[in-house]
Amino acid sequence: MTEDSSADLYFSGALERLGECDANVAVAKAKEKLDSLDSVTLNIAVAGETGAGKSAFINAFRGLDDDDDNSAPTGITETTKQVTMYTHPSKSNVRLWDLPGTGMPNFKANNFLKEVKFETYDLFIIISSERFKENDVFLAKEIEKKQKRFYFVRTKIDNDIRSVAKTRHFDEQKVLCTIREDCRRNVKELGNPKVFLISSYDLGKYDFQDLVDTLESELSEYKRFALVQSVPVCSLAMLEKKKKFMEKFIWLAGLASGLGAVIPVPLLPVVIDKMVLTTFLVHCHYALGLNENSLIILSERTNKPLSQIKSAIKSPLALAVVDKLRIRPRTSVAKPVKSLEELLDAKLLVTNFVNASEAFNATCTILRGALNDMINDMRQVLQAAGLNE
Repeated sequence: MTEDSSADLYFSGALERLGECDANVAVAKAKEKLDSLDSVTLNIAVAGETGAGKSAFINAFRGLDDDDDNSAPTGITETTKQVTMYTHPSKSNVRLWDLPGTGMPNFKANNFLKEVKFETYDLFIIISSERFKENDVFLAKEIEKKQKRFYFVRTKIDNDIRSVAKTRHFDEQKVLCTIREDCRRNVKELGNPKVFLISSYDLGKYDFQDLVDTLESELSEYKRFALVQSVPVCSLAMLEKKKKFMEKFIWLAGLASGLGAVIPVPLLPVVIDKMVLTTFLVHCHYALGLNENSLIILSERTNKPLSQIKSAIKSPLALAVVDKLRIRPRTSVAKPVKSLEELLDAKLLVTNFVNASEAFNATCTILRGALNDMINDMRQVLQAAGLNE
């Protein structure tokens, strides 16, 4: 099979995935689907007793510190007295809802159920920092009645480990196993559901990855994409998960960028819409955590110098995205960073193609290369932050 015929097959396969044989219609449809990736909403309700760590979990899930702007208030007293929504800082279609604490002395189950509005949420995360109690089980049963999914999360695991770390014969895995089994005993009447052990201040440890994997497996395709795009990169495993999801949608961005195909004039060159490519790469940049705010929070949480973490970003394309967002990190690159548009031109070599098939394949190749560059940079960032295990 020749290179040209292989390219044509790849292009025709993309058209088939959209259910279109007309390239002109397919381009418009691809743009619509690409836009819908950022418009589908994911609503996650976070419930549990007062002081269980709901707000800290919501902040960590959104990649924020507790004292950042727009973070959920945390404290040892009741801070949530009514349902409160928090949007993700870079994915506004992902919303986390902090529900009032269920452990207060004046807690009234009937009033709580009226206020919750179960139909609003895609899933529920029930949080405890100790044993799961009667109100947690009550809420889970009500969620089941509404045919919604719930997940038990045991927080503050880092505190538990620290409290016994200096004891004789300390074995972290045994401690985790004991905590997990203790939690399960208290919810066994629900059919022995899984319990995820998490530290909101170190998502790279314990069961956060397992929680994300489980949520992902039980959501629809576009909601899965919203979930994986929104969670912070806290480990190499999470980075690889994000890479796989982004690669799955490269073909859609490649097809959407072929604007020239919508003008059915014979022999008219197909022009690549660089705005589509730029938008896709900027979205990847934020989802990977290469943006300024994410790097600052990573620096603070790992106690590593920000300059050390920023210096790990070295690929010209990743730096060009940073430059486009008007961020000027210190870098080892001697010459000025080219604009993202110039780099795309340089990679394309020409600004138009003979046909849509050629444009589509070239664009997908460019996007795969650009994504790999940013993934490699993020690997170096994780290494600089000491999170490369």
